[in-house]
Amino acid sequence: MKTSDFYYDLPPELIAQTPIPERDHSRLLCLDRKTGELQHRFFYDLPSLLRSGDCLVINDSRVLPARLLGHRPTGGVSELVLLRDLGDNCWECLCRPGKHLREGAEILFGENELRARIEAVLPDGNRRVRFFYDGIFLEVLDRLGKMPLPPYIKAELDDRERYQTVYSRELGSAAAPTAGLHFTEALLDEIRRKGIPICPVTLHVGLGTFRPVKEAEIENHEMHAEFCIIPEETAACVNRCRENGGRVIAVGTTSCRTLESFADENGFLQPKSGWTDIFIYPGYHFRCVDALITNFHLPESTLIMLVSALAGREQILHAYQVAVNERYRFFSFGDAMFIA
Repeated sequence: MKTSDFYYDLPPELIAQTPIPERDHSRLLCLDRKTGELQHRFFYDLPSLLRSGDCLVINDSRVLPARLLGHRPTGGVSELVLLRDLGDNCWECLCRPGKHLREGAEILFGENELRARIEAVLPDGNRRVRFFYDGIFLEVLDRLGKMPLPPYIKAELDDRERYQTVYSRELGSAAAPTAGLHFTEALLDEIRRKGIPICPVTLHVGLGTFRPVKEAEIENHEMHAEFCIIPEETAACVNRCRENGGRVIAVGTTSCRTLESFADENGFLQPKSGWTDIFIYPGYHFRCVDALITNFHLPESTLIMLVSALAGREQILHAYQVAVNERYRFFSFGDAMFIA
């Protein structure tokens, strides 16, 4: 299957640059994957679309303020984006400008309260970076770091919490699990009052999830590994849902990938943690996930391939064309889909 099979034309003005004032007032395009029927709703309608016996699985990872803007001792401006904690004060980082950040280069941040040294250039072009500081690294990062917004968002974010889900708990992601940005505490409470459990998993989102597919044949693309956790309570909740004939509804592609990575052949889970590089594209047989809440994804991305695996490529591309025609907002701060 070719990467170009997942292209669609998106007018640039439909790329959402800022979040809407009220999280749950985003639009919700509902796709029945069996019939192809589409409905136009709002996200606050979600409780009415859920059934007794369903369960929602959310990703409770929290985004690090992982974008650091600093300068080299010679005065040149440099930028680091923290991708993965390697231990011993070292991180795998995306670095700009790469040509000036070779092994041994140093970068200073703030009033020189944080210093970084490039220790190695990694095979994929990222860098192994060692940090020097006084105190607690995450506190220093909270003072100096910015949210690592995707490159298609040009506007500055006034409130950093708008790039966090209201249920984020476990710090460690380089990007938000954006399907969850639409939930409010009140909406979550309404869902719980219907008797529908909300179960957390953790997948720390790396930028590898969003890395462009450069291979002409999608089967040749390699995913970067990401760390994820399935707690004991979530495994038990999902297993009960499956035993009772309910729908396991993943909130976001990250929750979906976590469940599918660790489900057995019958879709049941054990509590577990570990790394996943699962790549889901058409032809994949879903073992655990029955339905998906997700945002609209970039053309030719691994994420549009994942939703196409669940609902069919033709149905997804048709739904996306309808969304374009109806002027839905796209990508991280955009509107949502419910694929059931």
